[in-house]
Amino acid sequence: MTGDGLSGSDLFDGGDDLFGDGDDLSGGDVSRGGNSATGPAGTTGPTTPDSAEARAAEAEELAVEQALALVGSGSQAPGHDRTRATGPTPGRSGDQANGRAPRGQTLTGGAGAADEPGPSPYAGSSPYAGPSPYTDSAPDSPAPAAAPGSPPTGQPASAPAPAPRSPVMDLPWERARAVAARAGRGGPRAVVRLALDRALGHVLAEPLGALTDLPPFDTSAMDGWAVAGPGPWTYDEGAGLLAGGRDARLPDGTAVRIATGARTPADTTAVIRSEHAHADAARRLLSTRRPLVTGQDIRPRGQECRTGDQLAPAGTVVTPAVLGLAAAAGYDALPAVPRPRVDVLVLGDELLASGLPHDGLIRDALGPMLAPWLRALGAEVSAPRRLGDDAEALRTALASSDADVIVTTGGTASGPVDHVHPVLAALGAELLVHGVAVRPGHPMLLARLSPDGPHLVGLPGNPLAAVSGLLTLAEPLLAGLAGRPAQDAYRALVHADVPGHPHDTRLVPVVHRAGRAGGRDHVAPLRYNGPAMLRGIAAADGLAVVPAGGVRSGTEVEILDLPWAPATPWTEGCFT
Repeated sequence: MTGDGLSGSDLFDGGDDLFGDGDDLSGGDVSRGGNSATGPAGTTGPTTPDSAEARAAEAEELAVEQALALVGSGSQAPGHDRTRATGPTPGRSGDQANGRAPRGQTLTGGAGAADEPGPSPYAGSSPYAGPSPYTDSAPDSPAPAAAPGSPPTGQPASAPAPAPRSPVMDLPWERARAVAARAGRGGPRAVVRLALDRALGHVLAEPLGALTDLPPFDTSAMDGWAVAGPGPWTYDEGAGLLAGGRDARLPDGTAVRIATGARTPADTTAVIRSEHAHADAARRLLSTRRPLVTGQDIRPRGQECRTGDQLAPAGTVVTPAVLGLAAAAGYDALPAVPRPRVDVLVLGDELLASGLPHDGLIRDALGPMLAPWLRALGAEVSAPRRLGDDAEALRTALASSDADVIVTTGGTASGPVDHVHPVLAALGAELLVHGVAVRPGHPMLLARLSPDGPHLVGLPGNPLAAVSGLLTLAEPLLAGLAGRPAQDAYRALVHADVPGHPHDTRLVPVVHRAGRAGGRDHVAPLRYNGPAMLRGIAAADGLAVVPAGGVRSGTEVEILDLPWAPATPWTEGCFT
């Protein structure tokens, strides 16, 4: 896309609301829903210090809490509040009440553990202050499923292993992408052999080595005459060599007609193009109108490659040209990495599958967008499933999926119908990324449901915020699983000042613009870049990575290409 025809109104408008977009997770405290009555400053309700019975009850409560902290359990006995006057604990104030910690810090464990790494939010405990349908069960409720590797119910836990560290909240954008890429490359990679007609779009699991010389024998590069020795040459009017013919010998002083690609006879000196030759039919003598150079218009054996030469490295995407090269080099099938299989789960009761928005309901923009986008990233994608705001349906879908990656939309924050985090906690998932310091889209997450199970990428519900999550977490994760090389980072000048977030990276849709009058090629930011907007990204060639604080016009910024964007005018690519 050149950007021609875009008016000034298409460019970024610094007056737009940048951050009042519902993308922020800050908010008030979330109570335990009546499990305890708390007093001022986070202390428990009124007690009578002079009462021996009260002191004994308090000591028993403390013992229960310490035992729970020791085994890393997030559940607690009904009526026992984990907030005590003995010290601060997570889940009672500010960001921590919503499952968040101050930037750069980790969630911590129970009382007295403020300076030590606490249990992972998804290692059998929940970091959320609010009640979870799967962790704080009533006494007569069915017990939640045990996390993998936990002791059977009713048996004491023996010397528990140290709890894994809690993930840092709101990882810097670059680190979050690195975590996702590492997660994709973490496991052993399967290899399948695919027939050439099925290998398109896959990634080579092994280097592609030539199985033969190319060309496999000396061939003619032109239609014309094969000649031996100096001229003029005698020829037989009825004789000729076509492509695919057998080897033959050419006596000195003779010529024979030859077709492009035909094997040249042994002892051939050169090939004379038809337009450069003069044939005297009466005398059956051939002469040349140009000086003869030995070897001219002959493709020698092995000119392109010799047997065993590497034609393409592992990780190369199989394009139509790679298929042709592989066929020429003798391949019938290619060693490839299977495409990762992806399930898409669309969450939200307010979404419509068709028709116009009405009565507070809006169209689902992510369901139609995600499947083709993920396919462009090299995945096999099932038809998106709409689950609404139903925690049990989400839990069932996650537990029954056989995909390599599950992508969810919405529900990643800590609102009353945001079920992703509690359901992941109930399933014993491992949280790898818990929020990213990027706008839009910072409530995104990356989790692993089990050590050998699928990964889950939780995207925010706002459309451009979801795109941010796709490029930040899903793209590097899928590239790793598919064996694709990481996207090469490149930088470009940006024309126009681009405001930034005070602390976080911003991803801003941009279009490529060719330089005029000798000026440098550059990118121009687009105006429609709010987290709920798709108009900007629909017209964009990529997203500019804008650091905290913003950039001035003329500054170089990193560019993330979109999967379908045309090649940029300032870069060249090659698959080898």
